[in-house]
Amino acid sequence: MELPFHINLEGKTAVVTGGSGVLGSVLSRALAKCGAKVAILARNQEKIDRVVNEIHEDGGEARGYSVNVLDKNELLDIREQLNEKWGPVDILINGAGGNHPKATTSHEYFTGEAEDAQTFFDLETEAVDELFRLNFSGTLIPTQVFAEQMTNKKEAVILNISSMNAFTPLTKIPAYSGAKAAVSNFTQWLAVYFSKAGIRVNAMAPGFFLTEQNRGLLLDEQGKYTERADKILSQTPTERFGEAEELVGTLLWLVDYKASSFVNGIVVPIDGGFSAYSGV
Repeated sequence: MELPFHINLEGKTAVVTGGSGVLGSVLSRALAKCGAKVAILARNQEKIDRVVNEIHEDGGEARGYSVNVLDKNELLDIREQLNEKWGPVDILINGAGGNHPKATTSHEYFTGEAEDAQTFFDLETEAVDELFRLNFSGTLIPTQVFAEQMTNKKEAVILNISSMNAFTPLTKIPAYSGAKAAVSNFTQWLAVYFSKAGIRVNAMAPGFFLTEQNRGLLLDEQGKYTERADKILSQTPTERFGEAEELVGTLLWLVDYKASSFVNGIVVPIDGGFSAYSGV
């Protein structure tokens, strides 16, 4: 892969949760391209292996682990394996997350929908709980496990993946918006908490990127933009969706101590101007 600029991460170990997804895989490959040894944590072994192989083919070093980021014991076992192979972690990217269809409303507004519509009153408690656990606890638990050995380690950094939903909630997805808002808030809390221990904590808030998770919402069966996609683009000054590679510049800036040693506790929007546009 081609980087927008190069930083030196040789001798550093990075963990990327959700590292086999559309966005996470690009972040993983970028870190490896800069010399870091990258551990990719996700659920689907086939996807994990594909990213690991891509990194190896590009001359990098990576290992993949199929894991539940909500299972602390599984994560502790991976930490032990990494300690034996590469040593303690220097960089943690908390990218695991996702939405849940049963925590999503069918329409933007409640107007007494048809019987087959899913309203706010129909949202399943279990789905909402699962969504919050994946997005918030899925950030908290890996941080508990890997940051324990990052304290007082030179140039240690944690980067969480939030969302534009954290700033202003999107229609239809109240639980996901709330969960990502929690991730942003948690990022600031961690930045203060670890400030005396040498760990910087920041977050990226991607705007609208085409991923496996949202492809069905943004593209129809013919591959054309849906009504929701058109509405999003009408509120995005650049009038397009982001490319995963457009996250890399912010990633490299925030993980490089020389470039961002005094940057701590921020959430960076990467959204094509979506958050700046008032709609008029």
